[in-house]
Amino acid sequence: MTTQTGFDPQAFRAALGTFTTGVTIITTRDADGEAIGITANSFNSVSLNPPLVLWSLAKNARSLAAFSNAKHWNVHVLSADQEALSGRFARQGEDKFAGLELDEGISKAPLLTDCTARFQCRTAFSYDGGDHVIFVGEVLAYDHSNRPPLVFQSGQYALAARKPREEVRLGATPPPECSYTEDLLGYLLGRAHYQMLYALRQLLSTQALDERSFFILSVLSIRDRLTLDELNTFIAYTGMLATADSMAALESQRLVALETDGSEMRYALTADGREASLRQIALAKAVEEDIAAKLGMGDTMALKLLLKRLISTSDPGMPDLWSAR
Repeated sequence: MTTQTGFDPQAFRAALGTFTTGVTIITTRDADGEAIGITANSFNSVSLNPPLVLWSLAKNARSLAAFSNAKHWNVHVLSADQEALSGRFARQGEDKFAGLELDEGISKAPLLTDCTARFQCRTAFSYDGGDHVIFVGEVLAYDHSNRPPLVFQSGQYALAARKPREEVRLGATPPPECSYTEDLLGYLLGRAHYQMLYALRQLLSTQALDERSFFILSVLSIRDRLTLDELNTFIAYTGMLATADSMAALESQRLVALETDGSEMRYALTADGREASLRQIALAKAVEEDIAAKLGMGDTMALKLLLKRLISTSDPGMPDLWSAR
């Protein structure tokens, strides 16, 4: 790390950006009663007794006069699925409140819905803060939900995930000295995958279907009428291949039908096959929902995002199952 001796505004901004913050929308009404709202990540707590919070606004902001003269304003801590709303209120030149549902608040300041937390405030005082004005408000009412918050770090939106405490394995013997540890990404992904798959297998066994059938029917429910080779381009990564025998078994159960397309033979889902696939997907979702409930919404969203990035970076060139042909 190199210490910055001369003052460079851009480098200073980058250094400040390493501090992860939440994302808020601050709302009020101007003297004419028009709704005003801006996106801000300068929100912070000041005091519990009395309950005070603060945020800052640039002196060249168009909304400065409205907030300077307002007696009341509301702070909305945005949830992770409100990124688009954050972008809307960060832009200028549009009706930011068009089509938005508002709740009834204790003042006339607009009160947005579906947030992680909301603070309805009365202006206590404001003071000069360099190129910003700092507003301090007394919290008159507040509410919060279990929605994971939207966060901002180094110029990008991010998701917050809980970091587990490092705990000693009580009563366990020390691991042997080797290069294979439980911190290996492959081990963690593999174990998580097979543990989820184990739970799914128990449910699939009640449907008289095996794991290979699950993959085959799932693919055909998304992209129907595939040749055997086309089908295998989507499931080969699982280590299982659809064979003529496995497809014949599904035909005998009337789950797939073999169709002739010129010189090619294609497999299509039957009505029974589509119903069986829907049952399979319902079982898979039941396993996922049970795990997601234990993880919590925030960690589940963060995990899905990281897995999508991992899939993208490790993709060997597989075709996109959901893309148009």
